[in-house]
Amino acid sequence: MRPTTALAVDGTDTVVAPRPITRRELRPDDVAVRVDWCGVCHTDLHALRGREAGGPLLVPGHEATGTVLAVGAAVTEHAVGDVVAVGNIVDSCGECPSCLAGQQNWCTEFPTLTYGGVDRVDGTPTLGLWAGEVVIRESFVHPLPAGLDPAAAAPLLCAGATVWEPLRSAGVGPGSRVAVVGLGGLGHLAVKFAAALGAEVTVLSRSADKADDARALGATALVVSTDEAAMAAVADTFDLVVDTVAVPHDLGPLLRTVAVDGVLCSLGDLGPVTVQIMDLLVGRKKLTSSGSAGLPSTREMLAFCAEHGVTADVEVLPAARVQEALDRLAVGDVRHRFVLDTSALS
Repeated sequence: MRPTTALAVDGTDTVVAPRPITRRELRPDDVAVRVDWCGVCHTDLHALRGREAGGPLLVPGHEATGTVLAVGAAVTEHAVGDVVAVGNIVDSCGECPSCLAGQQNWCTEFPTLTYGGVDRVDGTPTLGLWAGEVVIRESFVHPLPAGLDPAAAAPLLCAGATVWEPLRSAGVGPGSRVAVVGLGGLGHLAVKFAAALGAEVTVLSRSADKADDARALGATALVVSTDEAAMAAVADTFDLVVDTVAVPHDLGPLLRTVAVDGVLCSLGDLGPVTVQIMDLLVGRKKLTSSGSAGLPSTREMLAFCAEHGVTADVEVLPAARVQEALDRLAVGDVRHRFVLDTSALS
């Protein structure tokens, strides 16, 4: 086994702290990666808060960049010293229609998640990327294109991939009108991506104070979503609305801003929703969702980011300050993503 240190909770722990863990010995198609930078996502916060006291070992972290330390005998794409990226999926069945279509994120047998999953070979629980090292199948390790800051690129592997897929599925490009709801980790990257794709981008926000921030990211306007007159003025306007708000909210006002044959893609709140069918009927509007991305789409996104100089806006903290990051994330005190410097863990 390969020993390393991780930020984890175990048993009755209530605070994340460094713990020794082991990774598996390399299989022929495995890559060992030293984790250099790893994002702190709301999913990590929810996993920690939702964990029952006395539960099993939990190592969060699912968006990271790092350096290849070793490769298995059958690995051909990666070599020791390569700078790479790892996301929230580390395996899939590889045989179902979704996997064969390059949508491993929709694997019929459910993809193996970076943490909270079960290894498909030995049945052990997967442990996340807040650690000094990780061992992953070669095909789920992505080369990081030259020119991307590895720390600022780490959130691309979750937040970036999650907003990239609906933008590409909707065919966003020059002439497209896109609205982004929320300006957090996902939302700020959705604005950057849509603007770089050539779209006219509007941010829908509860706060007018974010107007300067929205324009700095590439938006041309901000509409205050609680202002009924302002929302009425953009009715039937947007080809795509990317909704990144992570708490329950009424989708009706957002659907009414969607243009004829347009799409509202809800990414943040994945719980039950109630929709008035008339909000869909008038204008033949569509309500959809998305999660993560398949391997081809992830690599397309990374190449696009390198070509257009797109990375996340991050605040980097040493791994020892992980609890501070979690506490501040819980109250929205971040612009726009925390990234941990995990060098001390290796």
